[in-house]
Amino acid sequence: MNRIYMDNAATTRITPPVLEAMMPYLTDIYGNPSSIHGFGRDARRALEAARAQVAAAINARPSEIYFTGCGTEADNWAVRGAAYAQKRKGSHIITSAIEHHAILHTCQQLEREGFTVTYVPVDEQGVVKLDELEKAITPETTVISIMAANNEIGTIQPIAEIGKIARARGILFHTDAVQAIGAIPIDVQALGVDLLSMSGHKFHAPKGVGALYIRTGVRLQRFMQGGAQERTQRAGTENLASIVGMGKAIELATANIAEKAEKISAMRDRLMRGIVETIPESRINGHLTQRLPGNCNVSIRYIEGESLLLSLDLKGIAASSGSACTSGSLDPSHVLLAIGLPHEIAHGSLRFSLSEENTMVEVETVLAALKEIVQRLRNMSPLTPEALKQF
Repeated sequence: MNRIYMDNAATTRITPPVLEAMMPYLTDIYGNPSSIHGFGRDARRALEAARAQVAAAINARPSEIYFTGCGTEADNWAVRGAAYAQKRKGSHIITSAIEHHAILHTCQQLEREGFTVTYVPVDEQGVVKLDELEKAITPETTVISIMAANNEIGTIQPIAEIGKIARARGILFHTDAVQAIGAIPIDVQALGVDLLSMSGHKFHAPKGVGALYIRTGVRLQRFMQGGAQERTQRAGTENLASIVGMGKAIELATANIAEKAEKISAMRDRLMRGIVETIPESRINGHLTQRLPGNCNVSIRYIEGESLLLSLDLKGIAASSGSACTSGSLDPSHVLLAIGLPHEIAHGSLRFSLSEENTMVEVETVLAALKEIVQRLRNMSPLTPEALKQF
């Protein structure tokens, strides 16, 4: 059975050039970057070369890049670090209702610690309501955190406009760009962000490595205590091989990004169009055009998303019923509820996420398989109009 992977928003595979770049740092160049001997200096040079690669990809300075263990750590550090560093100025944070749980749960914890948080609503396409965001700002507001693109429905947010709003009021602005890096162009100068999170395994680097961009002049409270790594800001010996892989991966991911996005968008559009044309009572979630190139989030009535997911898996097709971080939850997606979907429709949702490694042939295979699965599951469903007529 030929297997088809369309869950790239959950994680991507390490590509051969990235693995090749990593291998020497798993075997021969194994020194600690903090050591002053030759082994350590070799490791340090590799660490700083990767930092420069990450910085160049987002138009930042190498000195503004700090490596972390993952995107979640970068999110936590950005929001908590900024909130506590700015506490003398105020204790109000603004975020959106559709953020990743790395942000939402951090904000909820800060509320328990005495901060106040406003969760700005989004419209039916998942776009943050800028008028509501501006109205939420008070003299106590010190941090705004809005994701660059949503991990479930793929909607791209107006980050540059939010950056202007924050900058005009002297508020620190953080964006979770975990899903956006490598998918769309990201320029921290043009966007006007002060802090930006990323995660390597979303763009063909290994799992367990991320980074936080901190604009020069912005001060955060330290997130981890210990040694003097990452210029005393993030303690812990650096995961050198993975960092090298992240540097190579982001360099490859951002090269010819427009050309790759065009190819991926064509496959995504065919998938979206094929679903709504062949499966009655299906709908695409998220903005139809202002979305990540590889994201296709669909709701199909009268069927549970988990049933669809398992049936696809039996045919060798990997997709998701939501974000990977919440796949163990039986609750409907908070993102789908925030855009106004009722519980019963939100439960019947799937997310396909494509990369440049997918093909149009695979798209056609998925469409044919999904049509057959939906028909079979609906024939067994007690929720369809036809089934309800029998009662």
